[in-house]
Amino acid sequence: METRVALIGIIVENPDSVGQMNALLHEYSPHIIGRMGVPYREKGISIISIVMDAPMNKISSLSGKLGMLDGITTKTIYSRQNL
Repeated sequence: METRVALIGIIVENPDSVGQMNALLHEYSPHIIGRMGVPYREKGISIISIVMDAPMNKISSLSGKLGMLDGITTKTIYSRQNL
């Protein structure tokens, strides 16, 4: 099955949703290449980047599920080529 490399940018504004977010990331962990989080304490938010190599449906599924969580915003960008 073809996979794509994608970057999911996540902004967490509600710390109460972090547990649900981490559960989703654990569920999709076989497809996650890397994760970086930056707490922005002055603004009370966290910025997280997730790099994935997965089929398109897995990437969009994770991004959509994360975006439905309260206080979490996501944006996904995809590589141009299928790998």
